[in-house]
Amino acid sequence: MSTGRLVVAVTGASGAIYAQRFLMHAAKSFKEIYLCLSTQAIQVADTELGIFLDRQNFSTKAWLGEDYPHIKLLDEKNYFTPPASGSFRHDGMVIVPCSMGTAGRIANGISNDLITRAADVCLKEQRKLIMVPREMPWNLIHLRNMTQLAEAGATILPACPAWYTNPTSLEELADTVVARILQSLGVEQQIQSQWMVEE
Repeated sequence: MSTGRLVVAVTGASGAIYAQRFLMHAAKSFKEIYLCLSTQAIQVADTELGIFLDRQNFSTKAWLGEDYPHIKLLDEKNYFTPPASGSFRHDGMVIVPCSMGTAGRIANGISNDLITRAADVCLKEQRKLIMVPREMPWNLIHLRNMTQLAEAGATILPACPAWYTNPTSLEELADTVVARILQSLGVEQQIQSQWMVEE
């Protein structure tokens, strides 16, 4: 049964546009989004998008183009929040983009902040956990961590944009990844049509 709730985490990996585009689309499909930004994610958004995300006066308008009051920013160090507990039911968690450091900590059961704790909760409760790594090349440690995460139940969805749609902008290119994330969550998305299917 869908709760209409989604947990989204943004880490300091390069690829802030993926988080931005995903949240813009997910905001239209979920009633509540619990958002956790790492300190590095804020720095990367400033560097890559020219957008300063202020924790104290957080607003989605500058970042996503409009106000989404149902997107609730959480403190990355505060465990007294709903996603930190297994009793809190939601439809899944997406970490986009996911740094290799975050992936490594989750793979090895090290919960040192709300992002890693919420992900650990997803795995132990057998809830949907989608991780969107944006790194290359992968070393052996990365590969083993990803294998361990997949074996534990996570969905590994690398940020590999599709070119067969002939995207004409960076936003359209990023949206090819966003569409796959939404599909993995079971959301009927209209961003990208199914391959070889007339709609």
